[in-house]
Amino acid sequence: MKQVFYWSLVAALAGFLFGFDTVVISGADKKLQTLWDSSDRFHGFVVMAMALWGTVAGAIFGGIPTQRFGRKQTLLWIGIFYTLSALGSALANDPITFAAFRFLGGLGVGISTIAAPAYISEIAPAKDRGRLVGLYQLSLVLGILIAFISNYLLSGIGTHDWRWMMGVEAFPAIFYTFLCLRIPKSPRWLITKNRMEEAKAIFKKININSSFDELVSEMKIDDSEQKKQESIFLSKYRFPLKLAFLIAFFNQLSGINAFLYYAPRIFEEGGLGESTSLLSSIGIGITNLIFTFVGISLIDKLGRRQLMYIGSFGYIISLSLVACAFFFQWGGILIPIFLFIFIAAHAIGQGTVIWVFISEIFPNHLRNAGQSFGTSIHWVLAAIIPSFVPVLFSSIGAGVVFLIFAFFMLVQLFFVHFMMPETRGISLEKLSKNLIKKKELFK
Repeated sequence: MKQVFYWSLVAALAGFLFGFDTVVISGADKKLQTLWDSSDRFHGFVVMAMALWGTVAGAIFGGIPTQRFGRKQTLLWIGIFYTLSALGSALANDPITFAAFRFLGGLGVGISTIAAPAYISEIAPAKDRGRLVGLYQLSLVLGILIAFISNYLLSGIGTHDWRWMMGVEAFPAIFYTFLCLRIPKSPRWLITKNRMEEAKAIFKKININSSFDELVSEMKIDDSEQKKQESIFLSKYRFPLKLAFLIAFFNQLSGINAFLYYAPRIFEEGGLGESTSLLSSIGIGITNLIFTFVGISLIDKLGRRQLMYIGSFGYIISLSLVACAFFFQWGGILIPIFLFIFIAAHAIGQGTVIWVFISEIFPNHLRNAGQSFGTSIHWVLAAIIPSFVPVLFSSIGAGVVFLIFAFFMLVQLFFVHFMMPETRGISLEKLSKNLIKKKELFK
C-alpha cells in the first residue's frame, strides 16, 4: 500500500503544478495590464484567460495521448509543458508571446485533469480510491497556497517582479518531471494493450489479496460488449454523460476559478489595500488546504454525495453573504471572512469530489473519452467566466455577480438530491455497469 500511495502522490503532483499555474497569474494581473496598457476586454480574454483556453484544448484532446501513449508517458510530458510555459512566460516582452506560453501551460493543466485522476483511479483499491484520487485535489490546493505565498514574497522586489512570479514555477515542474520517470504504468491500461505479464507484475504490487485473472475477466467482458465504433454519446451512456456534464457545469458556476484568478482584485474592490489583498489571498490558500484535508478524510467514509450536500449549503450561504457585503458596502474584514467560508465549502465539496467522481463513472474503454468530455465542459466554462470578470465588475457590479453564483449553487443542491448517485467503495467495472443500467446507487 505504501508503494501505491507513493505512485499516487507522484501522479497527483501534476495537481500542484495545476494549482500553482492557475493562481500565479493573479499576482501579476494588474501589473501586466498597466505594463502593456491593455483594455479590460483584451486583458481578460487574452492575457488572463489564454491559459484557460489552453486548458480547454488539453481537456478536449488530452484523452488521445492518455490512451495511445499511456498515463505515465502523458504525465511526463505534462511536466515538460509546465517547465517551458513558466520560463517562456517569465521572459516574454509582449502580451502575445506571454499569452502563447500561458496557453502551453494551460495544455498541461487540461491534460493533467484527465491523465492524473485516471492513473490514480486505475491503480487504487476500491476502498481507498476516493482519498487517493483526492490527493490530486490536495496537491492542487497546495499549489494554490504556494502560488499565493510566492506572489506575496516576490511582490515589490523590483520593476519586473512579475517575471519572478511567473518563472519560479519551473523549479517544481522540473522536479515533478524527474519523479514521473520512476512510476509504473497503469495495469488496466497495459491490459487494454494486451501486455499481460507487465500488467500482472504491477498489479500484484497493488492488490496482493486480489485476483489479477478476475480483473482481466471483467475487462474482457466489457470488451466483448463493446463495439469498435462505440462512443460516450450512445444512448446507453447518457446517464454518466449527464452526470459528468452537470458536476463540471456546477463546479464553475460556483465562481471558483473567477475568484482564484482575481482574488487580489476582488479584495481591493471590497476596500482592502494591495498588500492586504495579497496577504488575504494567502489566507484563502490556507483555508483551501485545511478543508481539502477534511474532504479527503471524509470522502470514503461519508461518500461523494454527502460532501456535495455540505458544499452546496456552504456555497449558498457564503456567496449570498459576499453579495450582501458588496450591496451594502460592509467592506473591511467581512468580505475576506465570507470568502474564506466560500473556499471551505468548495474544498470540502466540489473541490474534493469532482476529479474523483468523473474518473469513476465511465467504463474502462471509454474512461479517457468520458473524462475528456467532463473536463472539457469544466474548462470551457473556466475560460469563459473569468474572461468576463473585469467587464462584469465594472458594468453590473461585484454584488450582482456573486448573487448569480449563489443562485446556481441552489440549483446544484437539487442536482445532488435528485440525480447524483453514490459511488464509494464500488469497483470501477461494477460501477460502470450499474450506471449504464441506471440502477439506484443512492445510500
